[in-house]
Amino acid sequence: MAFFSNLVSTSQWKKGKTSIIYLILFFDVKNVMLKKILLSTCEPTLTFKSFISLQLSYNKRKMSTLENVIDGLNDVRCRIKVVAQKQNEGHVEPRLVAVSKTKPIEHIIGIYQKGQRHFGENYVQELMTKSSDVEILEKCPDIKWHFIGHIQKNKVSKVLMTPGLHVIETIDSEKLASAVNDGWKKLNKESRLKIMVQVNTSNEKEKSGVTTDTVVDLFKFIIEKCDHLELIGLMTIGQYGYDCSRGPNPDFLALVDCKKDVCEKLKLNPSEIELSMGMSDDFEHAIELGSTNVRVGSSIFGFRARKEKQ
Repeated sequence: MAFFSNLVSTSQWKKGKTSIIYLILFFDVKNVMLKKILLSTCEPTLTFKSFISLQLSYNKRKMSTLENVIDGLNDVRCRIKVVAQKQNEGHVEPRLVAVSKTKPIEHIIGIYQKGQRHFGENYVQELMTKSSDVEILEKCPDIKWHFIGHIQKNKVSKVLMTPGLHVIETIDSEKLASAVNDGWKKLNKESRLKIMVQVNTSNEKEKSGVTTDTVVDLFKFIIEKCDHLELIGLMTIGQYGYDCSRGPNPDFLALVDCKKDVCEKLKLNPSEIELSMGMSDDFEHAIELGSTNVRVGSSIFGFRARKEKQ
């Protein structure tokens, strides 16, 4: 520690403030006090919190080895625990869904062996391929798949055939709910299929989800007409790149309001309705606002190349 304190006090290092940041990132310095000593030589406007954002951005660009992925998993787990411990007494630590789209089988198996059980996929074909992989079936018997992408009616049967399917988080219409319900019924499953209603809280045309003013109607329909489905909560993606310094994320607040609305109007127990919100860039903020299910990809697996839509 003394070595680094003396090192960063030299004029040579003070001239290379940007180099200091990348020194920390390159050597993956984990000691918080050491980070603060190094950062103290940088511009006063570079706070420890803003450095964490820089670190997250840097980690996304790193080549992901299994070791890096495991480090990413442990880091996200620690960050979830820290935020969850600050919540009110009785608050349940949120579920972590590792979003593994475009990532190799060995990385999924690697973090499964470290205790991760919930995995999310956006694309039907990729979900089918991974869930049916011989090695995953053998080494990950208790894996739980979350489908978190848009689902077309003609692909419902394929999704429902997924080994280890735990929940579909993206139900956004009565027609889709009915198709999933009928398909699950045909499979003669003993338990109901868990689902969530996706809400387009940001009202962006390119995003799926019901509008906030129709959530109660869809909830009511599923509860009354879809007896093979277990409605466990609400999900939103929200606007990308929201700056939390502007205040609480309005998309997350909107989902919280949707939960209050459905619970009040349909006489549901709030403790039984989950909120799936928060991804790599904002999952800590989402937990602060009540998320019980966070979907984290790049902070665990590293940078993902953009994939063409199916």
